[in-house]
Amino acid sequence: MAEPQLASEADDDSDDPRALETLVGDWSYLPDIAERYGVALSRVRRFLADRELLTHRVGPNRALAVPTDFLGPDGPRPELKGTFTVLADGGMSDVEIIRWLHSVDTSLPGGSTPLAALSAGFKTEVRRRAQALAF
Repeated sequence: MAEPQLASEADDDSDDPRALETLVGDWSYLPDIAERYGVALSRVRRFLADRELLTHRVGPNRALAVPTDFLGPDGPRPELKGTFTVLADGGMSDVEIIRWLHSVDTSLPGGSTPLAALSAGFKTEVRRRAQALAF
């Protein structure tokens, strides 16, 4: 049985493959995440399969990486999984979700990006706006 392809492995940033890499800035590769949390690489892949984390291919080798700000002190930031689901249900690809979370929106309370607003505790407002994108 073939290993299932991670959703973001199939996605490409159609404009410029490195634009998202630059927008996010700080990326963590899968083995580094495993080391950070003291878990096996298979556990990190489970985070991906369960959509607790999203990936994109970055760097000179185009290796799978996660935006570092998706990582909390003990694992993936818990407020992200539901937000990922709302955005994906609205038709966004993983690349579009990562881009949206890192794009400046000064009208959001608590920060200049949806991700900053989530960090500041405005999960309901961010998800409300994510739902509105679907319509």
